[in-house]
Amino acid sequence: MSAELSPLIAATSQWLTLAYPSAGTALDSVLAEVQARQAVTVAAWLCYPTVLDAELAVMAGSGGSDRLDRLTGMEPVDDAQWLGHAWRTWVDEVVASWAACLLTDPHLAEGAVAAITAGEHTDGLPLDFRRLLAPDERDVRAAALLRHPDLVSPVCDLHRARLLGCLGLGERLTA
Repeated sequence: MSAELSPLIAATSQWLTLAYPSAGTALDSVLAEVQARQAVTVAAWLCYPTVLDAELAVMAGSGGSDRLDRLTGMEPVDDAQWLGHAWRTWVDEVVASWAACLLTDPHLAEGAVAAITAGEHTDGLPLDFRRLLAPDERDVRAAALLRHPDLVSPVCDLHRARLLGCLGLGERLTA
C-alpha cells in the first residue's frame, strides 16, 4: 500500500466522524471511526489508483475541509485555533464525498471494493472491509448519522457522478 495516502485517509476519516459523530459509547465511536476509515480507504484508493497518483495528490495537496465544513454547518476554524486543526488541510473533498456514498449505498460499496482489488494499493495485502460491506447491528447503530442517506446527501451529491463514472455506472441513481 502507498503510505503517501495515510495522512489524507486519516484526516478525511476524522473529518467524517466529527461531522457525523456517534451518539453512543466510546466503543460506538471507535466502530463509527473504523467504518469511516474503511470507506475513506476504499474511496482514496479508487480516486488515486496508482502509487504515482497518490504521490501527485500529496504534492498538489488535497484541498482541505473548508467547503465541506460550510456545507455541513461545522464551525469554521479561526487563526487562534488553527494550530490544533492543521490536519484539516489534509481532508480530501472528493474522497469524503465518495466515502459518504459508499457508507450509504451497499451496492456502491461492493462495486468499489471489487474495483480496488486489482489496484496497486492492494498488492499482496489481505483485505477486510467487513464493517463497510457487512455491518452488524452494532456497527449500524454506532454510525447511524454517518450512514444516514438524508443527512450525508449534501456531501454525497458533491462528487457522486464522478464516483459512478469511475465505477462504470454512468448516472445510475443510488439506492
